[in-house]
Amino acid sequence: MRRRDFLKAVVGVVVGAGFAPEVLAEITKITTATTSEDFDSHIKDYLHKMRNFNVHHDGDICLDRRHFQLLKSCANRFKRVQRTVGHGNFYLLSFDEAISIARSYSRVGQFTRTELDFLEMIFYFDAANYGFFGKKPVKNITDQVKKREVVKIQNTGNFLYRGKPLQTYKEIMRGVGEGVVLTSGIRSVTKQFLLFLNKAYGSEGNLSLASRSLAPPGYSYHGTGDFDVGQVGLGPDNFTERFTTTTVYRRLNEQGYVRIRYPLDNLLGVRFEPWHIKVGSQA
Repeated sequence: MRRRDFLKAVVGVVVGAGFAPEVLAEITKITTATTSEDFDSHIKDYLHKMRNFNVHHDGDICLDRRHFQLLKSCANRFKRVQRTVGHGNFYLLSFDEAISIARSYSRVGQFTRTELDFLEMIFYFDAANYGFFGKKPVKNITDQVKKREVVKIQNTGNFLYRGKPLQTYKEIMRGVGEGVVLTSGIRSVTKQFLLFLNKAYGSEGNLSLASRSLAPPGYSYHGTGDFDVGQVGLGPDNFTERFTTTTVYRRLNEQGYVRIRYPLDNLLGVRFEPWHIKVGSQA
């Protein structure tokens, strides 16, 4: 699949009350607007989308039927790879390793050339075109998690990088107490692919909707050191605003660990993520 074909598949005309993503990307640079009324209208529309992140909106970018089927087949193949290597190993699995495993196991099935082209386009396409304006800390689809630089966190199934991420996690465990749990640590490019494709599949190929909840592959800081924490016993609600009502969140906030990557009403095209711990001085 040629890059031009992919662009045609995902880039549509923004209609209704919305506005072109490339315009929104410049919001923080704007010093004057045509009129304050226009500017306020744009901001209100943007904030409405972020606060209602999990529904379809006018102007969202969706895949056509053919590319949606490619998304589905790629997501299912990644799932089979995950079942083959195990969930823990899948967190660290590189893209090249995933391709090799798919080729080696008939129960997974080799990625087709068309599927690989599609995945490459998803990775290298500028996500700002469908509304995600965060930076891209992982530049190459073949970037690997160096196993010697990580440590598995007992009783969580997750991994953290040694150094500042691990140090921050230990400080949180000491300061907050037994009620805190690591809910998501390192995610390789492969893991982020599966999460993003699954979300896009569940939203009928709506890439804009998916990116409001999950960073596209390459854009997640889980690949470089950030991690998520939650309240023991809260389960999936740890990934909702209900987390802000917990003792763990209150203690994190009191002790200064709440340096949220995606705060409320941010201009990055991402929902509020109070559980996401921003590590160190990363951008």
